[in-house]
Amino acid sequence: MFNDAVITEANAAAALAGIEPAALLAVMEVESGGRLFAVVNGRNEPLIRFEGHYFDRRLTGSKQARARELGLAAPAAGAIANPSTQAGRWALLGKATQIDARAAYESTSWGIGQVMGAHWLWLGFANVQALVAEARSGAGGQIRLMVRYIDKAGLIKALNSHDWQAFARGYNGPGYAKNAYDKKLAAAYARRASGAKQPAGTGPLLRLGSKGEAVADIQNRLVRLGYPLQVDGQFGPATREAVRRFQKDGGLAADGIVGAKTRAALTETVPGPVSRWWSAVKSGLARILGRA
Repeated sequence: MFNDAVITEANAAAALAGIEPAALLAVMEVESGGRLFAVVNGRNEPLIRFEGHYFDRRLTGSKQARARELGLAAPAAGAIANPSTQAGRWALLGKATQIDARAAYESTSWGIGQVMGAHWLWLGFANVQALVAEARSGAGGQIRLMVRYIDKAGLIKALNSHDWQAFARGYNGPGYAKNAYDKKLAAAYARRASGAKQPAGTGPLLRLGSKGEAVADIQNRLVRLGYPLQVDGQFGPATREAVRRFQKDGGLAADGIVGAKTRAALTETVPGPVSRWWSAVKSGLARILGRA
């Protein structure tokens, strides 16, 4: 369904937002069917859908008249049919941009989360072009855009608690039940969660700004190993410094980021002050021997 690179991007975005990775992947699966890109003019482009009634609302005077004449705009939703191919949809968008680029981009839904360009200001982008650039930047950009919408819409709690009806209502609209959107989410999550029992050392990349249960677990492990730290689920400067110290003591690259190697070391190391003391002894011996 999704390749390893996409799953890695999803795990990273989920960790930063405090979302359960399996839940986010379930939404991605239902929204996209596992497809993130279409090749258009030799380039991987995000999947789009152009909404002619949005475009119509954003135009006035001669621009609106021209768009209606060319079959690009209409007052009623659904009156302007989208081509069946993504190449056709991008061509349609291209024609619309020739009339009014900003209105055209705002009237298009972008990427795996099908986020409307019209939400650019609400989502904190400088302009609609910035939202479009994020969606076109790759799988990570599409996922980050989707997560930004989920967060802004206040749906993280529903997603993490697996309240699929509440999430579906907020994300897909009040008519979600017609397409069994909530049931599809539940089924996708069940598949993802059953495969989410990962061996030690695997999981989302955790770094400065990450938050949630995965961070709290790492903090707990560090505390048990003798690294003083507040367990609050927030990957702040203090957590980064504790991770760096653990990495240095363990002979790992001290970058302050919890990846597979650091997580495996944290999982396999015997917790407790003795382990921390022994690490300090080994480090001291190494320094002494290095001077000899």
